[in-house]
Amino acid sequence: MYKIKTNFLDGRLFIAVSLLTTALVVTSMASLSLGSVSISLPDIWQALLHEGDPINQTIIWDLRMPRIIAAMLVGSALGMSGALLQGMLRNSLASPFILGISAGAGLVTVGMIVLGIWINWVPFAAWLGAIITAITVIFLGRSQGGIRVERLVLGGVAVSSLLGAVQSTLLLLAEDGRVQQALNWLIGSLNGRGWEQVKIAAPYMLTALVIGCLLARWVNVLALGDDLAVGLGVSLVRSRLLIGGVATLLAAGAVSIAGLISFVGLVVPHGVRLLVGTDYRVCLPLSALGGAWLLTFADLLSRLGAVELPVGSVTALLGSPVFIWLLYRRSGAMTG
Repeated sequence: MYKIKTNFLDGRLFIAVSLLTTALVVTSMASLSLGSVSISLPDIWQALLHEGDPINQTIIWDLRMPRIIAAMLVGSALGMSGALLQGMLRNSLASPFILGISAGAGLVTVGMIVLGIWINWVPFAAWLGAIITAITVIFLGRSQGGIRVERLVLGGVAVSSLLGAVQSTLLLLAEDGRVQQALNWLIGSLNGRGWEQVKIAAPYMLTALVIGCLLARWVNVLALGDDLAVGLGVSLVRSRLLIGGVATLLAAGAVSIAGLISFVGLVVPHGVRLLVGTDYRVCLPLSALGGAWLLTFADLLSRLGAVELPVGSVTALLGSPVFIWLLYRRSGAMTG
């Protein structure tokens, strides 16, 4: 019987968990303290207890706390979604957008904003568009022998290109004010996110995170290759549909809160595997933890300048060098 040899008391695992947890706590406290109005740690503590200056209480509870929690939710969802897809596709360069999630969510969002239809329903519509697009790509990835990884990736590229072209056409035909609003969503931002968005998305995203962790054994088997997975009695179609579905729900939930944020789902799982190895029983929860820290850190950086930057721009600036390095490593491994 197949068994992953992992020592959960290994020092690398303890160090990784300690580092990520400490980094997340420190970054969260810095996010509560820093911004257009700086608040000292004693004042933060008083505000958390609903004591002290009412203005500080409003800043902490109504502005910064829901934004930090939203960043943690979005980052953890993107991190685990990337880990699930990379394990399922056996490709370290896969990301949550490989199934066309970004294109589907982006097209629906741009269409609603440009046409001025049901603006308050944009987050839900983006979620729905992402899921429908992912289902379409999975259908295109089917063949007589089940779902083929190559067809799945090619289907995602084709659908993304088609929907991206339609999206660009809508932007060209839109009014200037609505174009800026649509671009703010497409770039990705946590500005103005409050408790309402968190309460709507949190139950579904937390449930998907738990289910994702429970799929670790299937991801481990699929990462070994199709032939060995079939020999171990794993249904390729059922497992890929379930893993891809959970990854899509996680990424679509992140899109519904923050818009399109790149590189988190690509960089975080790869970094986690470098720290603790390739056992997805460890990689999946740590990818969620690492994603939560990375997006919280990126959101903090976006608020420190004279002008607040979209968090999607910050993650792109942080992730692009890492992506180039990953491509360099892959090309070096292939030539070697």
